[in-house]
Amino acid sequence: MVQEPITPAVDGPTPRRIADAYVHALADLDPLTAVYLGLNPDDDRITDLSPAGRAALADLARSTLTELDAAEAAGTADDEAERRCARLLRERLTAELALHEAGEEYRAVRNLGSPVHDVREVFTLMPTGTEQEWELIGRRLARVPAALDQYRATLAEGVERGLLSGPRQVTTVVGQIGEWLEGEVPGGWFGAFVQDAPESLREGLTATAVAASDALAALRDWLRDVYGPAAADVPDTVGRERYTRWVRYWTGAALDLDEAYAWAWEQFHDLDAQMRAEAEKVLPGATPMEAMHWLETDGPAIKGEENARDYLQGLMDGAIADLQGTHFDLAEPLLKVESRLAPVGSAAAPYYTQPSLDFSRPGRTWLPTLGRESFPVWDLVSTWYHEGVPGHHLQLAQWTYLADRLSTYQVTLGSVSANLEGWALYAERLMDELGYLTDPGHRLGYLNAQMMRVLRVIVDIGMHAGLDFPADSPFKPGEAMLPDDAREFFGQYCGLSAEFLDSELVRYLGMPGQAIGYKLGERAWLTGRAAARSAAEARGEEFDLKAWHMAALSQGSLGLDDLVAELSAL
Repeated sequence: MVQEPITPAVDGPTPRRIADAYVHALADLDPLTAVYLGLNPDDDRITDLSPAGRAALADLARSTLTELDAAEAAGTADDEAERRCARLLRERLTAELALHEAGEEYRAVRNLGSPVHDVREVFTLMPTGTEQEWELIGRRLARVPAALDQYRATLAEGVERGLLSGPRQVTTVVGQIGEWLEGEVPGGWFGAFVQDAPESLREGLTATAVAASDALAALRDWLRDVYGPAAADVPDTVGRERYTRWVRYWTGAALDLDEAYAWAWEQFHDLDAQMRAEAEKVLPGATPMEAMHWLETDGPAIKGEENARDYLQGLMDGAIADLQGTHFDLAEPLLKVESRLAPVGSAAAPYYTQPSLDFSRPGRTWLPTLGRESFPVWDLVSTWYHEGVPGHHLQLAQWTYLADRLSTYQVTLGSVSANLEGWALYAERLMDELGYLTDPGHRLGYLNAQMMRVLRVIVDIGMHAGLDFPADSPFKPGEAMLPDDAREFFGQYCGLSAEFLDSELVRYLGMPGQAIGYKLGERAWLTGRAAARSAAEARGEEFDLKAWHMAALSQGSLGLDDLVAELSAL
């Protein structure tokens, strides 16, 4: 199946042309993002992480919005594809500028997705097949010390302005960097990375890696000795005003926080009942926590990192083989997805990285091993349906495949977290509906994953918006939801390791509003599917789930404010 580009008939700027011009302009300003997109492959720069670099990105967003205003005034957004792109571009850039104008970049210390994480991760995305590609890596690696100095300058200005991240983020990032610096070869993580380089380049690359590692050590020491004390009294939670801005950014919606919080508690009670019933099948007489503990310690497990990677690859390959032609019609490039082991020092949660625009780098799932040698499978199955197939991979790879038919912006930079995570959680539910989670352990893992996403809505909104545990809460009813209480409550109802849950709490505090998008996004996907099914039945037609899936996955990105209406109309 070959996709032919759809070219707007209108001459001059249209929303899609403006959006795609923005992608390329941003790739020039932000080379780290360009690597993720597969653009500018010969560029060896690292993004300017200084305040001036952040301001340049904001200026680009403002000028793009001005162009969009002019295009819409000229009537070039005259079909639905253009209108959809225009809505997305305006909403995304406006949400990003709101964060910039509030100085959020000066607080960018968090355990996941911060600039220092981006600087390291870019090397895992670069090709390493030829000597020329390793030379490019070496040139970019030589720029790491300057980039980290720019990042520190931005954080230092945040200190001057009184805009700091909370102490839990600082402690966690200091610890993460410490892990990156460890290793048996000089240069820590960077030194280990370049050991795969051609022998003719290895000595020079190792010296460059040592310099990058020294710069990391200097940043760690500054965070610990200067930034940390300055942030000691900063609240770990952000308050309702800041939280509302972040919710808009992560969900593409003006959510009613109180309604979402109440809805999540209803879901909590329903899932708790389901988990109790499933736990009885796993271990008669056991509570859900007891059954999950047994599965974690005595249930089926994969021994060894590489065996775990192979197992997860098999799960994804099997799902593609089963779903192709029955519930999805996938183009050939989507049939390849790779299972990888996450770099040492990653956050605890598995993740997915999107293919490059030309599919030369395929979609990949990443398993953080956290030093383990044994990997219980009870919770891995539904997780890889979420991260890989039919979850993130089918949506994001389909978007990449359709980049020319939509716009590059809609399938890359314009992605909305709650849309993505909502689809991935829907994908887990779909596999349950299709009978892939009949094993009681696997299904308890799925229900536990659902419970984790409901608990995310509860604790994320509760902590940051300053809400209380409700009167019908089984834990501290009527009391304020403080971070330590939220962590204890989470641990009582979610069968994940203490290390993982600790990492999760820091993540929620450092990325306010992101964690609620999974369950609220799934709610939007399910609402849209139900409405489309009802409309088909009202017309006297049989609902075609495969056709609906492919149409839904071919729309490109949408915020939750638009998603339900668009899905309902398919």
